[in-house]
Amino acid sequence: MSIYSSSLLLLFSVSICCFVVTSKGDFSTDTKITWGDGRAKITEGGKALTLSIDKKLGSGFQSKKDYLFARFDVEMKLIPGNAAGLVTTFYLSSLEGSHDEVDMEFLGNVTGEPYTLHTNIYAQGEGHRERGFHLWFDPSAKFHQYSIVWNPERIIFMVDNKAVRVHENLANLGVPFPAKQPMWLIASLWNGDQWATQKGRIKANWTDAPYTAHYRNLVITKYAGNNQALTNLDEKNIRSVQDKFMIYDYCDYGVHPLECEKQNSQANEKPKNSNRGSDPKN
Repeated sequence: MSIYSSSLLLLFSVSICCFVVTSKGDFSTDTKITWGDGRAKITEGGKALTLSIDKKLGSGFQSKKDYLFARFDVEMKLIPGNAAGLVTTFYLSSLEGSHDEVDMEFLGNVTGEPYTLHTNIYAQGEGHRERGFHLWFDPSAKFHQYSIVWNPERIIFMVDNKAVRVHENLANLGVPFPAKQPMWLIASLWNGDQWATQKGRIKANWTDAPYTAHYRNLVITKYAGNNQALTNLDEKNIRSVQDKFMIYDYCDYGVHPLECEKQNSQANEKPKNSNRGSDPKN
């Protein structure tokens, strides 16, 4: 087994060891379409779901239950070709109360340019924890798995079962962490062309609309206790992905300095990508 394969195996075991599968792959049972006026459709007997968008309206769905700590996995195939301005999402939100949210947003681009995976975390109404990555493959060519692992100790963002970002719980230092209220799984496809592509300079092209994103193999796995730390190999893998593919990092902007200092220290000062830009929302 290669070092790369061993790293993935260890990371996978860390991520799933303390969870129990509560739902597997049935959108009819586990989710409900929340908006779109017919543009969202459950297909393949509940095993798949599509979201579509045209110039008038996008679409979305959410889980029928909320969860306090869980792992959320889904396979997605994004919009091919010119998807500039369009935002496809898979995220968690408390919806009510003091706002908690864990975001995976896929920002479309013009043909031939890479999608951006935009990640963010809100805790007790406080956000501005954006990190963005250029995906190292074409996410519209075939399905890829995307995951959010949320437990009392940390949040892990994963692509094809490979961690790309870890956010540690530093509540002991007075840093807010989403641990006090359950969250819903939500997904949507919407027009974000005021900011999503080249900071809004490139607008959505509706000539070929409607555009469709595909979801399948949804698995929600409830947390069952007994936290476990990431291994050295896991952390090395995360640093490698962030050094090669991370294009902006909130810690570069001077926000949340305490948590950035602590997390960079825990990561042994990850290498910094000199080609990083700025958050597209700013």
